[in-house]
Amino acid sequence: MMISRISTSIARVPTLRCKAYYSTSLSLNTGIQRLGTDVLPPMSQAVVHNNIVYLSGQVDATAEDIVGQTKNVLAKVDKYLAEAGTDKSKLLSASIWVKDIEKDFSKMNDVWNAWIDPDNKPVRATTESNLASPKMLVEIQVTAAKD
Repeated sequence: MMISRISTSIARVPTLRCKAYYSTSLSLNTGIQRLGTDVLPPMSQAVVHNNIVYLSGQVDATAEDIVGQTKNVLAKVDKYLAEAGTDKSKLLSASIWVKDIEKDFSKMNDVWNAWIDPDNKPVRATTESNLASPKMLVEIQVTAAKD
């Protein structure tokens, strides 16, 4: 029985070191654009790939009530969608987490309904969930088309 050995050489490729979270926008020639990487925790607030914009869950702990927090969160959504080159009229989906759905759903929903483009409603899921901080009452994550 004959055993043959195949040798391969591994070319040394220079290592690319990148501190992405210190930049507001990052695209490394991959077709992926990362926005809002300068905030902590170290993650992107938005990622654009194949003309789809994916926002991370947006929260607010500055307002004391669900109405104020929902308005502030949706202002962040508008900001990151605009930075990515799109807007709420191109939303595809939304996920909403509410800390106390029995107490706050209708108030959050009133703010959402006033904000949403009535001719371009996305698919949406809303659920009750404990959030990262006791002060946070709502978290909203959306996906939108860029074109």
